[in-house]
Amino acid sequence: MAPSPFSFPAEDEKFAIEGLTFDDVLLLPAASEVLPDAVDTKCRFSKNINLNIPLASAAMDTVTEARLAIAMARHGGIGVIHRNLDIEEQANEVDKVKRSESGMIVEPITLPPHATLAQAEELMGRFKISGVPITDEERKLVGILTNRDLRFETDYGRNISEVMTSDGLVTAREGTTLEEAQVVLGKHRIEKLPIVDEEYRLIGLITVKDIEKKIRYPDSAKDERGRLLVAAAVGVGAGVDDRVAALVERDVDVLVIDTAHGHSRDVIEMVAKVKANYSVEVVAGNVATGDATRALIDAGADGIKVGIGPGSICTTRVVAGVGVPQ
Repeated sequence: MAPSPFSFPAEDEKFAIEGLTFDDVLLLPAASEVLPDAVDTKCRFSKNINLNIPLASAAMDTVTEARLAIAMARHGGIGVIHRNLDIEEQANEVDKVKRSESGMIVEPITLPPHATLAQAEELMGRFKISGVPITDEERKLVGILTNRDLRFETDYGRNISEVMTSDGLVTAREGTTLEEAQVVLGKHRIEKLPIVDEEYRLIGLITVKDIEKKIRYPDSAKDERGRLLVAAAVGVGAGVDDRVAALVERDVDVLVIDTAHGHSRDVIEMVAKVKANYSVEVVAGNVATGDATRALIDAGADGIKVGIGPGSICTTRVVAGVGVPQ
């Protein structure tokens, strides 16, 4: 029979261990032929999530929401959206990051021609976008509405079909690269290029801003669809199943099962449940021992969050007297 992950260590194993923290250790300098520009800072955040710099922002309500997560990913790291939000609010923060930029927006926000200008303005303001494609019930592109179309409008009760640009729409076919799209955008002096299939159904959108961001942030950490990476924290208490489902639906890249004591039955069972039901990376913690790390890996965790808070912000170790130096 396999040993239980919840067996208790002997007393001497709990108290007779020497511990060193960062202030106790120095590295001796040695000769080197490595120049700073030759250093590769790429690393893994979890089994299948790669970062370009080894930095992640904490899942704390004073630290990480969409704004910081976007900044972290643009520079090659990742932000973990905190869980001190209701489910829909946290899911919306994830959505803001995933929609902030993209090589090609695969599922662009659209409106039907019979929607009102007021609805369009509200939508554009909510998602901070300057235009929206207009599609019919079969998702065929029938027009595009931009801030320029609304600039001198006073009657926002009118239908979009009365104001949108529908003649001479500039589009590109499926398979268009960002480089090709940049040429088309520049030639026609437009900011948005709808991507359509053979039946003129809208399948994507490439914008000038996304191309500019790709040039400005060449080391950004992105998913396979060119969207910024983002993680989100969950616990193990009431409502966590609904929270996980909502975050996965918004395409979160990593779920961080974030607790003060990761070597507990609830955390191990939550890791196993999420991995059994969703195709999403899972990082779990916090832990301070090898046994705890092995237990979470055995449950299916793709990454382990190591360390129990010793400082002025996260004070678990100070208050509870539990942990190891770090």
